[in-house]
Amino acid sequence: MGGLFSSQSAAGEGESGIIAVHSAGEWAKNWQSHTQSNKLMIIDFAASWCGPCRSVEPAIKAMAARFTNAVFLKVDVDELPEVSKQWKVQAVPTFVLVKRGQEVGRIVGAKKDELQRTIQLHLNM
Repeated sequence: MGGLFSSQSAAGEGESGIIAVHSAGEWAKNWQSHTQSNKLMIIDFAASWCGPCRSVEPAIKAMAARFTNAVFLKVDVDELPEVSKQWKVQAVPTFVLVKRGQEVGRIVGAKKDELQRTIQLHLNM
């Protein structure tokens, strides 16, 4: 993955609190642990070549630092096309919000204010 996430270890949390997922095995492990949790998961589907994805990265990092009671995952659609297909991602960036294994929200595009409002809404439920 390009950009600011390239120095993170595989499936490890970087300083931003965002877990970069680089393999199907890492995805399965993170998904399994999430389905056993009541935490909100925000899946950021992005691509290294995507300008809007790169421009919204600082805001996503800030949200991950602010909303520590949520789990933030970053999935590169080119590295994990099967996961992107499973979630019916047709554009990047796409943010899928999941709670207890079920999709509860979806934001398509670099709409950071809408994403923040949606996260706040689901954290307060």
